[in-house]
Amino acid sequence: MGVPSADVTHLHSGKVRDLYALDDDLVLVVASDRISAFDHVLSTPIPDKGVVLTQLSLWWFSRLADLMPNHVVTADIAEYPAALRDQASMLRGRSMLCRRLSMVPVEAVARGYLAGSGWASYQASGTIAGHQLPPGLTEATRLPDAIFTPTTKAPIGEHDEPLTLDAVVALVGAEVAGRLRDLTLSAYEKAHAVALARGLVVADTKFEFGQDKAGTITLADEVLTPDSSRFWPAASWSPGGPQTSFDKQYVRDWLVSDESGWSRDSGKPPPPLPPDVVGETRAKYIEAYQLLTGEPVPYL
Repeated sequence: MGVPSADVTHLHSGKVRDLYALDDDLVLVVASDRISAFDHVLSTPIPDKGVVLTQLSLWWFSRLADLMPNHVVTADIAEYPAALRDQASMLRGRSMLCRRLSMVPVEAVARGYLAGSGWASYQASGTIAGHQLPPGLTEATRLPDAIFTPTTKAPIGEHDEPLTLDAVVALVGAEVAGRLRDLTLSAYEKAHAVALARGLVVADTKFEFGQDKAGTITLADEVLTPDSSRFWPAASWSPGGPQTSFDKQYVRDWLVSDESGWSRDSGKPPPPLPPDVVGETRAKYIEAYQLLTGEPVPYL
């Protein structure tokens, strides 16, 4: 997704987002409809996904603002510089004008339940990222307390590797590491309570943080979306196996099914998603937004 303007400099394209510099202080963050799974960006986009991610992130940024600062300046196209307002039809709903930060090279993950790679790690060792957990837990069990399980921030095509808190300290220092842990867990606990009141369990989620020019740790990127979180219906949550989800687990499940014909170990990129998987994934993302906010997705 390009933003053709001589006044904007492309900085970076991630799995989903494209970043453009306006000056030394401002960056434009544009969420595409790309979707990733198993460290691959899939060839098939999910229509309107970027709008859902952006609008849900903005909703959460405002609800976490009492806990920590965030990088959003505005998402109102009318307040964008003139060079960007010319691209309004492409940017509306899926972009944010943000403060430019020095990003912390750690994915800040909070887990409140045993799922995904956390469940796999527990099965193998009884631990997750250095946390020793009680024996005998089953998949989707709620943990006694949410835990901080950070990972590396790997380039596209490579796998995020788990980190212990000591490893994060070695990367960024004790003060920043402690702040990352505390902010991650406080944001998770608040989000879990907010979502549970609306009928959803936030099983786990990841945050990204940066530092502003004063060194203040600031919440950035996306927040508590179906891309970065596991959302389960609270009414049907039942420990002991996989759960129904409102996130991209549906895509992962199809990719490893016999129907896809793809193997993670094949060394080949995943196949295109069929129309029914695309449609169902789009519907799940929209439903997650509606359940959490009680409102229809703007701009759709």
